Amino acid sequence: MKALVYEGPGSKTWKDVPDPTVRDDTDAIVRVDATTICGSDLHILKGDVPEVTVGRILGHEAVGTVLEVGTGVKTLAPGDRVLVSCISSCGRCRFCREGRYGQCLGGGGWILGHLIDGTQAEIVRVPFADTSTYPVPEGARDEEILMLADILPTAYEVGILNGRVQPGDTVAVVGAGPIGLAAILGAKLFSPSHVVAIDLADGRLEAAKRFGADVVVNNGHEDAVAAVQSLTDGLGADVAIEAVGIPGTFELCTELVRAGGHVANIGVHGQPATLHLESLWIRDVTITTGLVDTYSTPTLLRLVTARQIDSTRFVSHHFDLHEMVEAYDVFARAADTGALKVVLSH
Repeated sequence: MKALVYEGPGSKTWKDVPDPTVRDDTDAIVRVDATTICGSDLHILKGDVPEVTVGRILGHEAVGTVLEVGTGVKTLAPGDRVLVSCISSCGRCRFCREGRYGQCLGGGGWILGHLIDGTQAEIVRVPFADTSTYPVPEGARDEEILMLADILPTAYEVGILNGRVQPGDTVAVVGAGPIGLAAILGAKLFSPSHVVAIDLADGRLEAAKRFGADVVVNNGHEDAVAAVQSLTDGLGADVAIEAVGIPGTFELCTELVRAGGHVANIGVHGQPATLHLESLWIRDVTITTGLVDTYSTPTLLRLVTARQIDSTRFVSHHFDLHEMVEAYDVFARAADTGALKVVLSH
C-alpha cells in the first residue's frame, strides 16, 4: 500500500509500505476511505514532537471500512463503516474508566501517527477497535463524520468545557485556524455574549465571522487586549482559548483574561512559554491544558446528525488520497491558500 511516511524534521514521503496486519486480537484493519491533515502533523514535521520516529506513517483521523477484525473484537465486522478516533482506548485502565482516554495506561491514548503507524495511508491497523471507533450513522457523508475524529471534540473538550464557557460570557479565541474555528462553533452552543476571534491572517478572520465570531481582531496591527477590554468594561475575557501553540499566543491569553477567568490551552507547544505568575497569582486565574479524551464524540455525533452542527463547513479542499504531498503543501500554506481542513479520499 501507499502511505505518508515521516522521514525526520521537515521531510515526508508518499511511498510504498507493507500492508498492516492484525497483531492483537482487539485490532481491526480498516480501509481508509477519507482522511485529513491536522495542525499536530505540522508540529511533528517541525520537530516539535520528538516521540515520533523516522519511518512513522502519520495521521490520526479517518473514516473507513472494516476489512478484517481480530478474534477479540465483538462489535465490528468486515464491511462496517467506522469513524477512527484520534484517541485509542484500552477501556480497562484507571484513566479509561474515568473517561480520560487520552491518558490511557493500557497502550492507548494518542498513538495513531504518533507512537504507531497512522491513518494517512490506504489501510490502517486500529488497536482496541471496539472502544476506539464509532459507527458511521446511516446516510452520513464521510467528510462530515471525519471532522469528529479530532478537531471538534478537541475544541469542545479542551477549549469550551475545560474553559467552563457559560451563557453571557465573553470568549476570546486566539488563533482562527481549524481548531480555533471549532472552538468558536462550540462556544456558540453556550450562548456567550461575545466571541472574539484574534489572528494575524485576514482570511482566517473572515472565516471566523462565518463560523459565528461577533468581533474579529487582527493583532498584527490592532491591540487585542484593548479590543476585549472595550467589550467588557475593562475587565477582560471570561474565557481565553489558546488555539495556536506558540509562546506568544499563550502569553496573550493570560493578558486577555479577566480576574477569576479561565485560560484554556488547546495548542500543541514545542517551545517553553513564560508564565507570569508575578501578575497572575493574585487574579484567581485558572489555566487548563489537555489532550482530547474524545468522551464527547457521541454527543457531537448526535449534534452533527441532527444538523445542529454543520461540520462540512470546515472542509475547504478535496484531494485524492494519492495527492497527499500536494495536500500538505496547501494545508501548510493556509494563510495563502485559505485552507481550513483538507479531505483526502480513497
